[in-house]
Order: sequence, then structure tokens, then C-alpha cells
Amino acid sequence: MSDIAFDHAPVGLAVLENRVIKRCNQQFAVTFGGTPADHADVLIAELYPSQEDYHRIGQLLQQDEGAKTGLYNDERIMRRHSGELFWCRVRGRSISPEDPFRTGIWSFADISEDRPVVSLTPREREVAILTCKGLSAKEIGLKLDLSYRTIETHRAHLLQKFNARKLPELVAKLGGMPL
Repeated sequence: MSDIAFDHAPVGLAVLENRVIKRCNQQFAVTFGGTPADHADVLIAELYPSQEDYHRIGQLLQQDEGAKTGLYNDERIMRRHSGELFWCRVRGRSISPEDPFRTGIWSFADISEDRPVVSLTPREREVAILTCKGLSAKEIGLKLDLSYRTIETHRAHLLQKFNARKLPELVAKLGGMPL
């Protein structure tokens, strides 16, 4: 019975050992592309946008307070086999909290309908991060050595890219919070 529940769960599930997919269910394969067999013994790094992201998330997992109890969750951009990037809600439970990568069960839910992937320039990314931290245009300008008018121009581009009418709506979309 547990195999049926695992295989047909409405969310993507995968058993990982040392960040290698040992087993996954049907929904995982639908989310990332291919069949469950296509993912067996594949390094999870193949589903990250870049090796940098793979290593960064790995470091975060090892430093996260919740991970020390065996639990971890976040929202991140992942990559389908087709190369398409999408937002994914990831939750995991390590069977061995003292060594979080040894063995764990992970769920992967496609949340791209709520959070579309938007291409940002490096400067727009900086402005977006500082905006989410609550800095004003003048404060961001001082921090980045730019005029506040330049920051306002970047914010205007962000508003347009995220289809937001006002700054609070933009911050909500950047943070993935429901509007």
C-alpha cells in the first residue's frame, strides 16, 4: 500500500541519497519531464539552473536551523529536462539529521503559476533584493552608488516585468507571498 501512496501522490516525491535520486514518483517525473526510471541514479544537480545554485542550496541546507532537526523547506528555481526554468516549493526530511544529505525524502511542487520566472539584469536583481529589504530609492542609490532616479527607473522596469501596479504589490510578488 505504501508504494501506491508514494507512486501516485499528488506532489512530486523523491528519495535522495547523497543528493542522488534513488527513486521518484509519477508526479516528480511529470514536473521535471521524463519517466520515473529516467531519474533513477541521477544527481539532483541536473535539475538545478546551474552548478552555483546547486552548491549554494547545499550550503544553505547544511547551515539551516530547521535542517538540524531533519526538516528543510524553501522555494527556488529549478530546471526541467527541457531546460525550462520554473519556481518550485521544496520540502525535505532527512532520515539522518546529523548528515542531512545521506538519506532523505523530498517533495517538489511546481508553483510557477503563482510565481513566474522573470529574467532580471544583475542590477535589477540588486534593486529587487534591496527593495524587499525595505530600503527606499535614496537608500538603495547610496548603497549602489547610483542616483535615486536611476533606482526609480529600475523599479519601474521591475513593476512592468512583474505586472505590479504599486511597490507593495511588487514586493509581495518578489517575496512569493499571496496577494
